[in-house]
Amino acid sequence: MVNVTKVLIVEDEMIIAARISMHLEQMGYEIAGIIPRGEEAILHCKESPPDIILLDIQLKGDLDGIETAQILQTEMDIPIIYLTSNSDQSHFERAKKTRPFAFLSKPYQKTDLQRAIELVLHRINTETKLSTKAKNEPTEDSYMLSDRIFVRHKNAMVKVFLKDILYVEAERSYCRIATKDTEYLLSMPLKELEEKLQVAQLFRLHRSFIVNLQQMDEVADSHVTVGRKAIPIGKSYKEAFLKRIQLI
Repeated sequence: MVNVTKVLIVEDEMIIAARISMHLEQMGYEIAGIIPRGEEAILHCKESPPDIILLDIQLKGDLDGIETAQILQTEMDIPIIYLTSNSDQSHFERAKKTRPFAFLSKPYQKTDLQRAIELVLHRINTETKLSTKAKNEPTEDSYMLSDRIFVRHKNAMVKVFLKDILYVEAERSYCRIATKDTEYLLSMPLKELEEKLQVAQLFRLHRSFIVNLQQMDEVADSHVTVGRKAIPIGKSYKEAFLKRIQLI
């Protein structure tokens, strides 16, 4: 089933509204309604949101087109194309603050109307693709320098010096970085983080742990203790670990 773009016409000059409606139908769009007042347009959009609104700036009634757009934008996100026969700067500045997708001057040409609608649809399609791509790609939540890592924590990028890391623990596709004061969650597998870490004292001694060799409090046969946490030594890592600690 093909989803036809629905356009709501908010225009109090019925002859102009009928002409717009005819042209849009000829272009293959569906008319969601023809409404002369801003108050009525708001109610209509709440009950049956259109895909695009063609909105006259100089509406009669309690609300003009710009005030109508301001109210609509507090509750929903519908692309707006302004229709206007008044091109003075004060109206333009007010309208600009509502971030319309386009302006269409009256009297308009059919090709101008068609291009305005097509530009809106192109922008919607582009923004949708970018939004989908952003959701599907991993978030960049860390930056690595030679002696520190910047990690996203509580909506900010915080600096963590590598020497202050006690250990890093794998948690599914995440890493939990532990310091003396705080723990940070990094959306990166432990193996990937290990490849990025180029610091000798940060050593992987278990499939789920990287430890800071200089922060170790105790070394036992089967585990090490770092900051009161016992971390197991993996069998496949033990030989390399023992060789490494002989050098520090």
